[in-house]
Amino acid sequence: MDRLFMSIATGFGAGYLPKAPGTWGSLLALPLHFFLRQLAPNHYALALGGIFFIAVITAGQAEKILDRKDPSVVVIDEVIGMLVTLIAAPNNPLIWLLGFLIFRFFDIFKPYPIRIIDQRINGGMGIVLDDVLAGIYSLIVLQIFCYAIIG
Repeated sequence: MDRLFMSIATGFGAGYLPKAPGTWGSLLALPLHFFLRQLAPNHYALALGGIFFIAVITAGQAEKILDRKDPSVVVIDEVIGMLVTLIAAPNNPLIWLLGFLIFRFFDIFKPYPIRIIDQRINGGMGIVLDDVLAGIYSLIVLQIFCYAIIG
């Protein structure tokens, strides 16, 4: 069972890729979003809820298995954060790329209250929640950009 938890938590190995595992995890969300966007909005929301639930459990288990707080190889949190970022993104790879860049900014710099969540909430929930909040910030900024530029 540990292998299954670690496989999912690490994005099926993406978290082990050299340099910037969070970036690899964020990129992993793009093809997943490509398939999820085919769903009706309520089904997309259900899928996100399921992925969130799985992310919290597997990230928490990986933390226990590795005996390290928020291990860098765990990237399932970046996957859910990116999927939140792209919730209402138009079907345009350049917009998706912009969403990726915005999400990485918020995930790396952790503005208020993301940093507090990252520091004070432990376990799988803490690992995942800061990225979900970074995804919400990114979603807002991306939607403002789309509205202002695309109309």
